Amino acid sequence: MAKITLSNLRHSYLPNPTGPADYALKEIDLDWNDGGAYALLGPSGCGKSTLLNIISGLLTPSDGRILFDDKDVTDLPPDQRNIAQVFQFPVIYDTMTVRENLAFPLRNRGVNEAKITERVAEIAAMLEVEDMLDTRAAHLSPDNKQKISMGRGLVRDDVNVVMFDEPLTVIDPHLKWKLRSKLKELHQRVRATMIYVTHDQTEALTFADQVVVMQEGEIVQIGTPVELFERPQHTFVGHFIGSPGMNILPALVEGGQVMFNGQAVSLEGKVTGSGGVTQLGIRPEFVSLSNAGIPARVRKVSDVGRHAVVETMVGETAVKAVIEGNLPEQGTEVHLAFQQNQTRLYRDGWIATEVVS
Repeated sequence: MAKITLSNLRHSYLPNPTGPADYALKEIDLDWNDGGAYALLGPSGCGKSTLLNIISGLLTPSDGRILFDDKDVTDLPPDQRNIAQVFQFPVIYDTMTVRENLAFPLRNRGVNEAKITERVAEIAAMLEVEDMLDTRAAHLSPDNKQKISMGRGLVRDDVNVVMFDEPLTVIDPHLKWKLRSKLKELHQRVRATMIYVTHDQTEALTFADQVVVMQEGEIVQIGTPVELFERPQHTFVGHFIGSPGMNILPALVEGGQVMFNGQAVSLEGKVTGSGGVTQLGIRPEFVSLSNAGIPARVRKVSDVGRHAVVETMVGETAVKAVIEGNLPEQGTEVHLAFQQNQTRLYRDGWIATEVVS
């Protein structure tokens, strides 16, 4: 396996890019440690697949270098990068048995039959498909086909990285959680460097130790699932991760105070920087109903099981709160309290509060 380094990486599909807007990938500097589980997360068109294709060698970047264990592989073709890739649609041979499919990447590289038998048995046990080994792949269900596709990526023990490009897209929703759990278990057992590309926050947060969140060709935050939830560095991260997403509210900075709808709001720490468009960010989980605070009117109450999402209006601005226990009725006048250590200012989208330890 390998440590992967992306250094000053940029890419444009235009022959003569003249500015940042011409780049599908803005400048990226990134290190992925050997044996880690990583996710590239973002909406369609944010640059995830472009970055994956650059790492795999299907695309040469306009600028920058790619290194595997400090070896420059930028100009190497895919077959010389020692990469396994699992795609959206299962890549297996329907006319072959499961055993033959799992053995194929090893036979293709001249591995001896004893080693092939041992490795196929090991991967089949991990995937829990031992009873299918002599079944033709054409007769498998879609989720089992994708399992075998994953197994083909994992059967080699000499790869630098295993990359998953939206591997659960075609899987029925009720089966996705099984494959997500299986993939996490496989990583813990084989400790291969794995990169998982997805637009689905649940897939990314349940699989990865570190998540790279992308927007419009730019990395806006790298962190653990807990870090992304508890302290988003950009409003996009707060909005994209969480259900419901973070409240992003218009704010003014006046005389050292941050004002929302004419009321002063206490923040997690000191305000940094100046100018720009300022907004408050607070997750609904840290908004509560109280006897005093910011006046609001309840617009909607959605009971989602263990808790309810109460949508209120503060003037013309919607503010959501996650509430347990007694719920207000629609149209009720309430007051909102923001948990101070989870309330922060953003300036032009980027976090603009500093917590002093």
